Amino acid sequence: MFKKAALVLLCLYVYACEDIIAVEDISEETVTILAPTNNVTLGDANVNFAWQPVAFADRYHLQIATPNFEASQQLVEDTLITSSNFTKILPSNDYQWRVKAINFTYETQFTTQNLSVED
Repeated sequence: MFKKAALVLLCLYVYACEDIIAVEDISEETVTILAPTNNVTLGDANVNFAWQPVAFADRYHLQIATPNFEASQQLVEDTLITSSNFTKILPSNDYQWRVKAINFTYETQFTTQNLSVED
């Protein structure tokens, strides 16, 4: 009897939480890149990646690969962050980077950009 009552209470709790915690669907949103712009060549190895915050996003998934994701020789960075910018020192090379917004239930598609770093 106790197990049944506990199960009923658990089900009611889960159902009630779904009604209280409404999560916005961000899956149709697009992350807008601010910097570095696509196909830019930078002379500074200290690269600041920045994008517009997406409303209702809790965090962002940022990845950096060299030379690109299709023929990746190395995944240089793969991180989840809560801010809309990230700084990384990158040696001279060609890179592709991408970012997507995530919340508790939904995520956007990746937005992908290319960049080169030269000394």
